[in-house]
Amino acid sequence: MKRIACLALAALIGLPVPQVLAQQAGGINPPPLVLSPNLAEPWLLQLRAGQQRRAPVVVGEPAAQAPVRLASAGSQQAAAAVRRQVAPEFLPAIVDYTGPHKPGTIIIDTNARYLYLVEEGGTARRYGVGVGKPGFEWAGTHRITRKAEWPDWRPPAEMRKRKPGLPTFMPGGPNNPLGARALYLGSTLYRIHGSNEPWTIGHAVSSGCIRMRNEDVSDLYERVGVGTRVIVM
Repeated sequence: MKRIACLALAALIGLPVPQVLAQQAGGINPPPLVLSPNLAEPWLLQLRAGQQRRAPVVVGEPAAQAPVRLASAGSQQAAAAVRRQVAPEFLPAIVDYTGPHKPGTIIIDTNARYLYLVEEGGTARRYGVGVGKPGFEWAGTHRITRKAEWPDWRPPAEMRKRKPGLPTFMPGGPNNPLGARALYLGSTLYRIHGSNEPWTIGHAVSSGCIRMRNEDVSDLYERVGVGTRVIVM
């Protein structure tokens, strides 16, 4: 213990350690300590090997590149989730209206994929819609003759002929293609209805019906009644 204390004291006051050892040994200086190259060489080799294993630093590489590669396995799922959402421009909005139709009229612009409900004060409530695909476009003026919540679906014979796998009847519910609400147009087979495929809003995908998000058709359902005039352009 005394020897360790002396060494520590020598280090603090700057006295060479060999001199301290010499004093403790009775004043005889020990032979100089020489580090043999043969002993140092393995350590040098180990240090060099460690330097070779070190990952290279690439200047200019984005710091986020590695996390992106790690997350690439879920990128397809993320992209699919984005595709399954309605485009922002087709979300409901209040817009100016200066046309000739009186408040309470529904106007559907199939080219722009918008449904307008004319309101008081020179405004209209605008919703995004899905419309008839090529070959199923139509235009005309009708009135709402019936309203239904979570309507049943009975695909017409013409549709079943085109798609033989369709059922003849499907009860209303979240999986029903007519969605949460339906507004029936005159004596036609067409409806303004909800959809369990909101990503189709803004596209021409239906067999002639006007599709809306379930949230939007439910809102429209509460604002209009049987007899409402509907103009499809």
